[in-house]
Amino acid sequence: MLHRLVEPGQYRAIRYTERLAEAEAVTSVGSKGDSYDNAMAEAFNSLFKAECIRNPVMRPRGGWAGVGEVEIAVAEYVEWFNHRRLHGEIGHVPPVEYESAYWSTHTVTSYRENPVPANAGTN
Repeated sequence: MLHRLVEPGQYRAIRYTERLAEAEAVTSVGSKGDSYDNAMAEAFNSLFKAECIRNPVMRPRGGWAGVGEVEIAVAEYVEWFNHRRLHGEIGHVPPVEYESAYWSTHTVTSYRENPVPANAGTN
């Protein structure tokens, strides 16, 4: 019995990697076993799936009727996530409330590291 050394899917992946190397391009994934480069994106995706996709309150019975409804659901989720969701990393307050509290006690006096030229914004 002959065994194929490489399955078709593996062969395509190998060829893809070779083509990337020929084009002097790099993949967007980290090294083997390294998930740190995508940790924040993976965390957000996990929250998105739990809080939007799998949440019966967000998802209509029977699912969304089309792409338009999915786009609206995603936009509503992002708005809620960015403005009203309680974030544990910032003391279980919504980002808008945290930012308002921060700027009420902090003022920007100067930007020495990256000064804005006096004539910036004029043509």
